[in-house]
Amino acid sequence: MNPMPPVAKNLIIINVLFFLATFVAERYGIDLVQELGLHFFKATDFRFDQLLTYMFMHGSFTHLFFNMFALWMFGRFMEAVWGAKRFLIYYLVCGLGAGVMQEVVQLAYFHLSGLAAFDSVNTGYGVVAMAEFLNRWTTVGASGCVYGILLAYGMTFPEERLFIFPIPVPIKAKWFVIGYAAIEIWQGVSQPGDGVAHFAHLGGMLFGLLLILYWRRGRGGRQRLRTYGFEYDRGGGEGFFTRLFRRRRPTKPKMEVHVGRHADDISFNARKRQREREVDEILDKVRRGGYDSLTEEEKRKLFDASQR
Repeated sequence: MNPMPPVAKNLIIINVLFFLATFVAERYGIDLVQELGLHFFKATDFRFDQLLTYMFMHGSFTHLFFNMFALWMFGRFMEAVWGAKRFLIYYLVCGLGAGVMQEVVQLAYFHLSGLAAFDSVNTGYGVVAMAEFLNRWTTVGASGCVYGILLAYGMTFPEERLFIFPIPVPIKAKWFVIGYAAIEIWQGVSQPGDGVAHFAHLGGMLFGLLLILYWRRGRGGRQRLRTYGFEYDRGGGEGFFTRLFRRRRPTKPKMEVHVGRHADDISFNARKRQREREVDEILDKVRRGGYDSLTEEEKRKLFDASQR
């Protein structure tokens, strides 16, 4: 069995440890959710470090379980494709983006609802000062990171078929991602008080998309992403999102001059092209039959390629 990639594995461990720590801290009179959760930036309990810490806190076991299950299910593939460093950067950027989006939505609600004009609020259980009321706006969870990973998976393996309970038939990854985003938009607009940070989820996807597009524009990032599937175009397998967001630019002729060791350069380039062909063939196989269809040797080659 292919080992769990290190970053995804350690992120799951850290999230579980933070969840267990909330119960330990509670015995000492410390509310970690209140301390490390993300507060509205106009609240007195807000700190900038909460934009990082909130994504490791969860409000319930169910909340933790489904986020970590999605991280295990999709994150391990993205880490195998991108490598540990790029995957960790992407995960954190999605989490930070989700937090920023939540702050923006809360600010809009604070002013559009008229709360900014009051000094106190009747919560239905009594009248509380506005400062105390704002400190109750606390956001926790890795959902923004997870939604960003879902987007990346859908863009990398758009034709991959997924079995999603309770849907009785497999659904392609690209439609799964689009459907999830549409549901979050609808729920965020129609159910603003349901206690779920729908726009934070969308913020994770948005910032993930922006980062992917930024990597594609960069020389090094574009080459790596092309190799591992974002501009994958073998056998009609070009992704839906690739066609949708591709920005075509005229190519310029390039000249490279090498002095000496010409034979070594030819040998090196031949080996490099052979490795790229092998990775392309492995990704073809993943697209047709899923990651589990790979042999242990093919999984190892894909993982080794992601580390280069």
